[in-house]
Amino acid sequence: MNLVKKSLKNWIPFIVTVVIMAFVINKFLFFEILVPSGSMYPTIKPNDRIITTRIHNVKKIKRGEILVFYSNEFQETMVKRVIGLPNDSVEIKENGSVFINGHMLDETYVKYPDNRTGKFKVPNGKYLFLGDYRQHSLDSRLWKDPFISEKNIKGKAVFIVFPFNRASTLR
Repeated sequence: MNLVKKSLKNWIPFIVTVVIMAFVINKFLFFEILVPSGSMYPTIKPNDRIITTRIHNVKKIKRGEILVFYSNEFQETMVKRVIGLPNDSVEIKENGSVFINGHMLDETYVKYPDNRTGKFKVPNGKYLFLGDYRQHSLDSRLWKDPFISEKNIKGKAVFIVFPFNRASTLR
């Protein structure tokens, strides 16, 4: 019995260290999400597991990145592509084309556009998001408040880890 106690005493610091490291990594570096919907199809499919890196400087967010954010309106974490950056003018035409500050956005990732239109002026400190599968995406075009505050952006989706046959970097 004494040997068991001694062995446990030796393992406790290791276990505590591993738990602390896991917490710090999840809180400050990256985390995993399970994608529940097909709004980002074919880039991301339902039930894909994705590694997401934490964003610590929102000023480095680039248009076209796939971000993970919290929606206060729906009270859930969502995954969409950032289209409108702070102070952008965004116009979505009937043919599905998107114009940012008067220039057409090249969106090769959109395979299923739709005819929902909209004009948005993105406020400072906020972002506008669209899904890649526009025909079936509940995104900024349909929200009561079409903008997500920078404080609600959790991270950048970077890698599909599961299912293994789809493991790949996201673009």
